[in-house]
Formats: sequence, C-alpha cells, structure tokens
Amino acid sequence: MSAALKMDVSANDTILSARDVTKTYGNTRALKGVDFEIRRGSVTTLFGENGAGKSTLMKILSGVETPTSGHIELDGQPVAFASSNDARDHGISIIHQELSLAPNLSVRDNIFMGREIRGPRGVDFAEEARQARQLMKDLGQDVDPSTKVEDLRLGQQQIVEIARALSVDSRILIMDEPTSALSATEVDVLFGVIHDLTSRGVAIVYISHHLEEALHITDYAVVLRDGAITAKADAKDIDLEWIVRHMVGENFDLGTPPDGYEFGAPVLSIEDLTVIDPARGTMPVVDRLSLDVRAGEIVCLYGLMGAGRTEMLECVAGRVPVAGGVVRLDGRDMSGLSIGQRIAAGLALVPEDRQRDGLVQTMTVGRNLSLASIRQFVERLFLSSPREKTLIDDSIRGVFIKTAGGEAMIGALSGGNQQKVVIGKMLATNPRAIVLDEPSRGIDIGAKAEVFRILAERARQGLAVLYSTSEVSECLSIAHRIIVLRRGRIVAQFGPDATKDAIMEASGEAVLTENAAA
Repeated sequence: MSAALKMDVSANDTILSARDVTKTYGNTRALKGVDFEIRRGSVTTLFGENGAGKSTLMKILSGVETPTSGHIELDGQPVAFASSNDARDHGISIIHQELSLAPNLSVRDNIFMGREIRGPRGVDFAEEARQARQLMKDLGQDVDPSTKVEDLRLGQQQIVEIARALSVDSRILIMDEPTSALSATEVDVLFGVIHDLTSRGVAIVYISHHLEEALHITDYAVVLRDGAITAKADAKDIDLEWIVRHMVGENFDLGTPPDGYEFGAPVLSIEDLTVIDPARGTMPVVDRLSLDVRAGEIVCLYGLMGAGRTEMLECVAGRVPVAGGVVRLDGRDMSGLSIGQRIAAGLALVPEDRQRDGLVQTMTVGRNLSLASIRQFVERLFLSSPREKTLIDDSIRGVFIKTAGGEAMIGALSGGNQQKVVIGKMLATNPRAIVLDEPSRGIDIGAKAEVFRILAERARQGLAVLYSTSEVSECLSIAHRIIVLRRGRIVAQFGPDATKDAIMEASGEAVLTENAAA
C-alpha cells in the first residue's frame, strides 16, 4: 500500500457523494433520490435488506452502472464514470458480494489479472508472486501464490478477492459482504487491515448482513430501505435495535426453537464418519464422528473454519467420498449412492456456495426450482408442463420468494431470494432429511428470519434438519440441539438454553479471538 495514502485526515471530510441519485430498470425504481456521502479515513456502513438497493448504489459509485438521474461528486466536483476501470483510475475499488474469480487460474494470476506487472522481458511473474504472497500473509493466509483458486476453500477464495482489491492503492474501497465466508479469526485480521487503511486516509464503504459484527467497525451508519435512505447516524448514536428498526420497520429476532411435539425415530444416522482432505495428506478433516438427527428435530453444527463442518455435510450428501464409517437414512446405507440417488431416497443438501453449486444462472426461477424434481414430470420422454408449473407456483408461495414469476431469470433475484430458491428446490423433492451448509450466508435479517421459519415449519411436519453456521446467534435461534465441532470431532453438545459464551469457548473461538486481538 502506497505511502502516498498517508495523510492528515478529518472524519468529516467528504471525499465522494451521490446527489439525488435514481436508478430505474423498466418499471422498477431501484433507487429513489438517494443522497449518500463517503468520508475520508472513515468506515461508512450501509445497512439494508436484500433488494433495498445497496448493491445498485455501490455499482453506480464504482462505475459498473450509470444513474438514471442525479450525479456523483468526487472531491466536490461532478464526475461520471464510463466503466469500473474508469472508477478504479479515479481511486475507487469494489469487492463484490459474489466472487468474481477465475477458479482455473492461480492466486497470483487472479490478483493481477488485467494489470500485470511488466518488466523489460514481459510479465514479471516473480514480482507478482512476491506481492501476492505478502498480500495473503497480511490477511492471515500462508498460501502459495501458484495455488489454483479452485483448490482453496470458500473462505480463502474470499480473501483472494479482498487481496485483489487491496493490491490497488485505492482512495475509496467498497466492501460488499467481505466476511460472509470468513471465520472469526479471519474477520479479526480483516478488521485490522481496515483500521490500517483508514488510518492512512482510505475511505471504506462496508456492507454486511452480520449486523453485530458491523457495529464493531462502523464510524457512520446509513440505512437503505426500498431504494431510499431511511436513517443516518454516527456510530456512537446507534445500536442493533436501531439498525433493525430502520431496516425492516420492526424489531424481531430469528425465532425460538419449535416445540409442542415429540421427536420421532432417528432419520439421519452418521456412524464413525471419517473424511480425508487430499490437501492435508492422510490427516482426517472429519474424524470418526457419530451423530443422529431424529424426525422433527433441528440440529445445528457450529465450529471455526476448518472444523470439518462443510466436509462432513458434503460427505453426507455424497459430494465427498467416505474414508470410513457409514451414513444411513431411515436405516438404509447410503454408501455407493450418487447425489441424485440420495436425493431420490430423501436426503437433500443445500450447499454453502449457492452461485456455484446451488443454482444454474442461465435458467429461470421456475426451472431452478423444479430441477431436482424433474424426473417426476417426465411422461413418455416429454415434460408435463402443467404439473411442473404447479410445483413451481407452490414452491414460490411456500418459501416466500419475491419474484415477478417463475419465468423471471434467477439473476434478477436478490441474494436472499436466490437462497430461498435453492432451499425451495430441495424441499420440492419431499426429503426425509435436509442438510444445509451456512443457509443464511450473505442474506439479510429479514430473509434470514424467513429461512429459519420455513425450516421450523417443516420440522413440525417431521423433517429432520441438520444445518451449519458460523454465527453463534443462529445456533441459539431455532436449534433443538447444538453440536460443536473442533478438528473434525464433536467436542460439546448443548440444548436450546445454551449461552453464546459457552458455545464459543467449546469451539476454541474465545481463545483464538483474544490471541488475534493481542
């Protein structure tokens, strides 16, 4: 990061502002006369539900989109960005919510793609590798720059995205959900980087659905609702209740554990499960783990990044091979069954990365919803459109998807509604058990509450639910039982009366966070 960024700054010094900005798409008004300021050397946090207009506003400020009306001022002067490259040339960079990496290229190539470091003999790969290694080290990751991005876990891929933005000496850095796949310790490191950047005079725009987390880094808060600014305040004048009230118009929590019925017999049985991560040699990432989930029961898996949560769930669903042990559904051994065969048997998976593994971006909302159930609509090699449409319409209503209809393209939906499509697709298969890996990643508090209400209702109907999360508050929302993993093993179990401190201590998070802070 350039020494030129070091300067004497004032918290009230506005570097960039949007003035009466509107944006329309057809008959839809995404932004309605927005006034928004970014202050030099400060963190401005933008809060709002999915579909509130946050990403649209950020795309305008970073040159990806142009406003329908209104204007942008940089250093007090009107400016119009022709492209994101033009905005970057003015010192504005953005980290998008959905990763925009090339998975088949290396960490080094992704960081310097399109602005390679050149020497007398062409691209200086050695210098690129040196800088890439240092950037990743600054973000707490000891990663070989030649490693392909597709070989990294999702959290590390997100850090590569952050490193790419940091490699440009930006005056303004927009971070759209930068921590959605990061562990607590990785978040601590990122917050340290943000503090260093603001001390140098860099202006940060921070967008996050992790509300409590965002409060720790915020200097100035802005709430966007239905395309309009509903509130602005300094950090000292706000709390969680203030944010939620202005976001959704009421203060509510994620819900309480569903009760009022008896659990049935075990539906999903995991016995002595062992999973080997090829990147770690013969070391098991899941080590002889046993767990039952009963009919009507909601079980939450909690653990730090690397605890084995994702590997366990993907192994259960058939995406990762079993090194030892067995997975049973209603007593039936799932060994040797493909993912499709397991779905047909009644075992469904909602993956962590909805963009890569949960949705087909070139398809409509309806076709995504019916995709996992498509076999039941085949009649003599043809699809039964009326039956498929009935399922699509029922799914849209059943999981509260906000869409113009089944014919809308999936890319037109907000992140929260896309996640509900993934969940609706799997629920449409009428599963006996569903496993969900970080089901609320990257969605707002309103969509999050709807997702957990859907799961709670299905549990009341007898569905066995197993979900993982990296947010302690989500452990305490609807789970009947909380399982804490550490290094691939179960280290603690709690009921719904567990405390946040007890869960974090069992996972080792409290100790790690203290060490990171030190």
